[in-house]
Amino acid sequence: MQPKQSIPWILQLLLLLFTITVQAQPGLNTMIDNEVSSIKSKVIEWRRYLHQHPELSNREYKTAEYIAAHLKKLGLEVQTGVAKTGIVAMLRGGKPGPVVALRADMDALPVKERVDIPFKSTVQAEYMGDTVPVMHACGHDSHVAMLMGAAEVLSKFKKEVPGTVKFFFQPAEEGPPGDEEGGAPLMVKEGCMDNPKVDAVFGMHIESDIEAGNFEYKSGAFMASSDWFTIHIKGKQSHGSQPWKGVDPIVVGTEIVNALQTIVSRQSELTRAPVVITVGKFHSGVRPNIIPEEAILQGTIRALDSKMQQETHERIRKIATAIASAMDATAEVSIDTKTLVTYNDPALVKMMLPTFERTAGKENVKERAWVTGSEDFSYYGEKAPVFFIYFGGMPRGTDRSKAPPHHTPDFYIDDSRLDVGVKAFCNLVFDYAKQTQNIKR
Repeated sequence: MQPKQSIPWILQLLLLLFTITVQAQPGLNTMIDNEVSSIKSKVIEWRRYLHQHPELSNREYKTAEYIAAHLKKLGLEVQTGVAKTGIVAMLRGGKPGPVVALRADMDALPVKERVDIPFKSTVQAEYMGDTVPVMHACGHDSHVAMLMGAAEVLSKFKKEVPGTVKFFFQPAEEGPPGDEEGGAPLMVKEGCMDNPKVDAVFGMHIESDIEAGNFEYKSGAFMASSDWFTIHIKGKQSHGSQPWKGVDPIVVGTEIVNALQTIVSRQSELTRAPVVITVGKFHSGVRPNIIPEEAILQGTIRALDSKMQQETHERIRKIATAIASAMDATAEVSIDTKTLVTYNDPALVKMMLPTFERTAGKENVKERAWVTGSEDFSYYGEKAPVFFIYFGGMPRGTDRSKAPPHHTPDFYIDDSRLDVGVKAFCNLVFDYAKQTQNIKR
């Protein structure tokens, strides 16, 4: 019997060094964090460039060029001209897995910036025939910069990415001008959710009254649907001194305005979900001494339950036409749906909430109440489960009640924590694949 031979000392040393090296290698999450940290300054630079060069809805030509150039450098499959100026880019990962879409909106608003910052917007553009100032007064510049960052980081881990990632850079979230099509409905119509079919869509919206780096969410109905209505009242013109010879559409209109609020206060089951009806425009007449022939009321409806949304439409039509008829006038009602209820799939929220908690810290992720603002992100939810979440951009320590609102000249975002949003986007891709694989098993 021959003696047992020992492993040569040089092989033992090499084996030891290999073991130490493997043990010392950082995990994927740590590598993603490190990569995001390394490009944080670039993400902020992109955001500030975009802030200084805003473009209105369906006119985001230079914005799209800026984004597309970056994505092409990363080697992604880039499709431009989607929904007029939108972009769909695709990263095919090196491992099998689902198709995940990440979305950012690109458009700015006709608002004059009042905040004194080095990258303040001085841009002017044409909107509906008028020359207007343009400002990123809703934070879409931050959304774009974060998604550009996520695309760069994920492309560096392409071999490790499970499945396919689609990057939606969407135009016209604020609504296309005039009678133009645009925004998420047109993106979906033109096939962004297909070829390959998307399994889930994630989006973030930066908020000026949530502390920078924090997240707030709601499962189920989160943001309201948005409908715009017009009520066209026809009466009979007369001299202002002889109202009995005419039918005053202004008086009819005031009765309709007041009665519409009874839909909320007396007809809607508000314990189920809130409803808001606002008349924002009342136009009639040309002279103080003429009772006009017509009046036009315009306003918005916000609902957080799709059934209540349709019930509200029916009640507005019934009230407006009945009041007008009772006063010898006529009323024509038209209602245009701008967005649906943004509904966060409860199963998807439960599955992916730990990703946000790990990214930002559990103490920095909070559940919130309904939001009566609206988002056309809701249209992606007609094709796949979605999870839309609020991301904070308010300087830490600020009184939340004093934070300047969105869509105002004083809107301000602290962009020092945009890296948290980039990390969240990246982690969602890997965690969703892992969770869905666990479910299949």
